[in-house]
Amino acid sequence: MPIKEQLYILDTNVLVEDPEVIFRFQQARVGIPITVLEELDRIKIENSSRGASARMIARHLDKIRSLGSLKDGVQLENGTVVQILFDDSCGGAVKPKLRVDIADNKILMVAVSMQACGYDVVFVTKDINARIKADALGLKSQDYLRGLVLAENYYKGWQEHDISGQDLRRESPTILKDLAEAGSVQCNEFVALYSKGNEFNNRIFRYRGVDSFREVKQPTAYWPIKAKNMHQLMALDLLFDDDITMVSLTGPAGTGKTFLTLFVGLYNVLISENYYKMTIARSVVPLGHDIGFLPGDVQEKLRGWMQPMYDNVDMISQMLAGSAMGALTDRYEHQQQPSRHDDHRFSRNRRSSSKKSFHHGRKEHHFNPISSLDDLINQRKVSLEAISYMRGRSIARQFIFIDEAQNLTPHEIKTLLSRVATGSKIILSGDPYQIDVPYLDFSTNGLVVATDRFKGQPIFGGVFLPTSERSEISRLVQELL
Repeated sequence: MPIKEQLYILDTNVLVEDPEVIFRFQQARVGIPITVLEELDRIKIENSSRGASARMIARHLDKIRSLGSLKDGVQLENGTVVQILFDDSCGGAVKPKLRVDIADNKILMVAVSMQACGYDVVFVTKDINARIKADALGLKSQDYLRGLVLAENYYKGWQEHDISGQDLRRESPTILKDLAEAGSVQCNEFVALYSKGNEFNNRIFRYRGVDSFREVKQPTAYWPIKAKNMHQLMALDLLFDDDITMVSLTGPAGTGKTFLTLFVGLYNVLISENYYKMTIARSVVPLGHDIGFLPGDVQEKLRGWMQPMYDNVDMISQMLAGSAMGALTDRYEHQQQPSRHDDHRFSRNRRSSSKKSFHHGRKEHHFNPISSLDDLINQRKVSLEAISYMRGRSIARQFIFIDEAQNLTPHEIKTLLSRVATGSKIILSGDPYQIDVPYLDFSTNGLVVATDRFKGQPIFGGVFLPTSERSEISRLVQELL
């Protein structure tokens, strides 16, 4: 019996997610039903990443058709044949088993027709219901898995190990060398080491590549700041490191992602002057039902979406003002109990760790209470941007903060990252378990995909912050709801 030729039939959602998909196959036959092209034609007018993808795949197909007839199939350089499919592409349509007034059903019936003609059809779609229908029709079907990041394999940016107290006291614990030689640690990944039987006796190291580890110490800054757990300390280490130009901070609500990023960003702009401005962009996806169009210009429309930034800047301002008043008391306590502020050991236990804190080094008379966010915007020290208008820009010497990045597609994240010019640093922040976009999930959102692709790069560092520090209610919400 001759071997049937395998034919991959692509659904619309696959082309929208990855407009380069037809070039991913090697030595294969790829079919695109005419109904898919009609759906792409409707999508292409959208001012969104979906529209951009639809326009891109149209350009690819237009270029390919110059090489031959798409009706009969055009062979690409990698040996793949791309063909546009109709109901009668193989000589005759089969009797419909589904309502053909529905686009998804039309696509499936094309697949059934091609299978009846002798092809080994594989229907590729992101739509779960479409895969169920395909199975009912006797078709092979599969999800498009390129870029899929499973939750259990997600890169957290840190790992924990229990070792003996004697080994922990060494300048370089033995386990660090073992991890590097085994290749089980990524560049800029953190290693938290605990003494067996005493979780408060711990040290944190960051792998710098080529068998080099650096112990994580408290960053030196003139502004006071507390890290309430070791994961926040890891985040601060990446945020203050000028050699790290891309940072990914993920975790549930209340873990300090936005607060820490704003704090370090404002410090780098106002005090150290490593960047001349901080640019803040946030995904404008509503939670629940939208309230409709907002009046005013771009900045006025953004005000509602950026309210979390205003809240956090107000909190930072109040904290700095309070620190200026308490500077003398803090200095006295530091002189009396020098280990109190230098201690950066943390417990794995949430309730115990909340009792420990860490302070930046302080220098007297250098407290600089900041004004409101509106004043910083008027001073051109901070800029609030709409993600929709960042295409085509080149952003140099700026501290760039993209919040709620889990609601962005990989294509949108790619567009944003390509805006980063010389001297800039970009931070992507979000909760991959809290996605408000219907066609994205944990595995396919841009934040998770970018973190997975960049892990191990010397310029990148990522940390998953698991512990909510906002309040006891916020912590319980993560556990119970």
